[in-house]
Amino acid sequence: MRSRWLFVLVVGLLLAGCTGGGGNGSGNGRITLRFQSLAWQEESVTANKELVKEWNATHPDVKVEYVQGSWDSVHDQLLTSFEGGEAPDIIHDASDDLADFAYGGYLADLRDLLPARLKSDIPQRSWETATFGDGIYGVPFLQEPRVLIANATWLKKAGVRIPTPEHPWTWPEFRTITRQLSGDGKYGVAWPLKEPVSATLNLSLSAGGELFHRSAGGKVTVRFDAADQVVPRTIHDQADVDHSASPTTLGSGGSDTLPGFFGGKYAMVPLGFSYRQQIVQQAPKGFDWQVLPAPAGADGLTQGVSPQTLSIAEDSPHKKEAAEFIDFLLQPKNMVRLALGDWMLPTGTQALKDPALHTTKDDWSTGAALAADLVSAPAQSVRGYPEWKDKVATPAFQEYYSGAITLTGLRQRLEKDGNLVLARYQR
Repeated sequence: MRSRWLFVLVVGLLLAGCTGGGGNGSGNGRITLRFQSLAWQEESVTANKELVKEWNATHPDVKVEYVQGSWDSVHDQLLTSFEGGEAPDIIHDASDDLADFAYGGYLADLRDLLPARLKSDIPQRSWETATFGDGIYGVPFLQEPRVLIANATWLKKAGVRIPTPEHPWTWPEFRTITRQLSGDGKYGVAWPLKEPVSATLNLSLSAGGELFHRSAGGKVTVRFDAADQVVPRTIHDQADVDHSASPTTLGSGGSDTLPGFFGGKYAMVPLGFSYRQQIVQQAPKGFDWQVLPAPAGADGLTQGVSPQTLSIAEDSPHKKEAAEFIDFLLQPKNMVRLALGDWMLPTGTQALKDPALHTTKDDWSTGAALAADLVSAPAQSVRGYPEWKDKVATPAFQEYYSGAITLTGLRQRLEKDGNLVLARYQR
């Protein structure tokens, strides 16, 4: 029995040495970091892999292994990997997906890990998107405003005023113009609102809407005030009163609207800034399009965003080295490469100054002019938001936009039903 016990012990120690600490080390002392990236566009994947290759070429003692993830399944996949003790060291995600992981203790607090250069280069308004409680649990590095992609020929022929970041349309003016552009089976705008909540809430910040209100004790409640109603009422009236918004696209995703846009059915489509890549690739030859800023309200062009983030797993045994890789990845010149690859805007102030992001080609300059107005999305740090969104807000907004319920009905659903959901997370 003693011999068998010794044999099992020796084999166990040998196996432990072979595994190298779950893949984070090796017998020769070299550290291996697993970097899970959610890049999916060809240019973006190429940029990420090139940067990993450059790091590995200059850091022989700290190897980074590129792991391909997917936006479609990242939340559940990460939750499973956290609970199974197999999370990647460096995690690519979006700030609106971090709250449960941060509060659950799965992510490392980055405040003492990041260099001063990186901390000072990214504005405080961006850091707020990844701040939960007293800690920072992700580095926000890419962001995109929601803009209006317009048929330039159509707008020019109609003779409407073309908005600029310096002189945008107001929400009432936007409604009036979409009416002018409509008729004969064509629509001034196509709202792709398959996921209506984030689009509505983020744009509502321009009108002064907050929706989520935090008390002195930290408790969050939903209050659907007049400022919160400006944007949803505009969308509703365009679709159900003016008939200047296509009713068939309300349940569609952004890409679903592009064939109709190219075919001359819609004059404008509100989309994320990165959709320009699809438009460049898919637009018919000679199709003239342009990027316009979203309408402005009482708070100007203010808009909520949920930037892409880089986090470090709390269980990673090499947090210092992981932070050094993130610092390398987000050097200004590298952040520009990542932004160009994803057709998005960098958060870093130095990267935003790069001439490549201020060209008139593909309207990069219009997007860059909006960067200073991008702030944390309203629901960023609200615990229980995913359930509130899925079970209450999404069906309520969908029914309101389709005309099934009134604005009063929408308010009652968001407040009464919504606060019941949030209360469970705040006991």
